[in-house]
Amino acid sequence: MAKVRGRDGVVKIGANTVGAVVGFSLEETMEPIDDTELNSVEMTHVSGDTSWSATIECMWDKADTTGQGAMTIGASVALILQPEGDTSGDETRSGTASIVSKASANAKGEMVSQSFSLQGSGALTVGAVA
Repeated sequence: MAKVRGRDGVVKIGANTVGAVVGFSLEETMEPIDDTELNSVEMTHVSGDTSWSATIECMWDKADTTGQGAMTIGASVALILQPEGDTSGDETRSGTASIVSKASANAKGEMVSQSFSLQGSGALTVGAVA
């Protein structure tokens, strides 16, 4: 089994690498459609619509105008998540997403952080870095 280290991950907005990323997550979901018959005691379903969302955690970098700075509330961005890194052949996931929330945290003895929540619009594409 090939294991992947979290430290190798890369996040991009379009062609621009987002700076100071400390982690990201991706969730893909499917909304089941109930097709249980009236006289059945076991529920059944068929597959319904799918969706995806992502969260990006960063140390705040105000100089990163094309990465963190591009993720403003309501913006539609070309998101690229590369869990293995950006070397040729590494797996990549990409799609168009809307920035739905942005949060900042500031605590004594810690770096100022920002987190971004994104909602996918359309399909999520799985591929490889060229």
